[in-house]
Amino acid sequence: MPDASSIREDVEKNGFATCRAVASPSEIVELLAAISRMNEHPGLRKKMAVFAVRNLLEECPAIRTFTSSLFVRRLVEPVLGTECFPVRGILFDKVPAANWKVPWHQDVTIAVQNRIEADGFGPWSTKADVLHVQPPAPVLDKMLSLRLHLDPCGEENGALRVIPGSHRQGRIAEELIPAIREASPEHVCVVAAGDVLLMRPLLLHASSASSVPNHRRVVHIDFAAVQLPAGMGWFLGADSLPPAKSGYR
Repeated sequence: MPDASSIREDVEKNGFATCRAVASPSEIVELLAAISRMNEHPGLRKKMAVFAVRNLLEECPAIRTFTSSLFVRRLVEPVLGTECFPVRGILFDKVPAANWKVPWHQDVTIAVQNRIEADGFGPWSTKADVLHVQPPAPVLDKMLSLRLHLDPCGEENGALRVIPGSHRQGRIAEELIPAIREASPEHVCVVAAGDVLLMRPLLLHASSASSVPNHRRVVHIDFAAVQLPAGMGWFLGADSLPPAKSGYR
């Protein structure tokens, strides 16, 4: 595992960092077993195959426990500080029945517990019965995504492709993305099972459809080190909604 200064430097410079062998094979087996035990979770299905599970922190207690483990905190805290906390969990899988590709984009939507109109927040949407909103850049700048890979993921299996340094350009209008793509080389994030990819939400990224019929299971956890303004609160699950604080920290 890289040291704290190396993680912070890579994320600040490139918008992402790859951390090898964070989870052991036995830990991966335990997490996969916990995921398989989820009953009646609101998974997104195609031809009976689950390819995405939203609200993963609420649906799978083992994943919530994972987010507070020492080795996860050692990855996230060098970037966000000791006051950071998980705000959303999603499980992705590229199965043959749902082998999608994702165009170049930034992650600009967060899950919240209540709708309160505030400057810079919007538009609003609902996903899996949870409110989502696009916040202003100062919120996204204090967030970090952790992607734990439960399967090997190479270029042939829909590995994430990123534009290093693109997070430093702030929110990028969709019509400007092609020009940035032309001017900037991409990096393919090839990882093994147990590896973790850290990335800033504003990093331009994409993925291709898989050319092999294997699982590509990824636990995606968003962390934040900022409270939302005007009484708005992060959605942290039905049993763990803290009081919201005003202003950005």
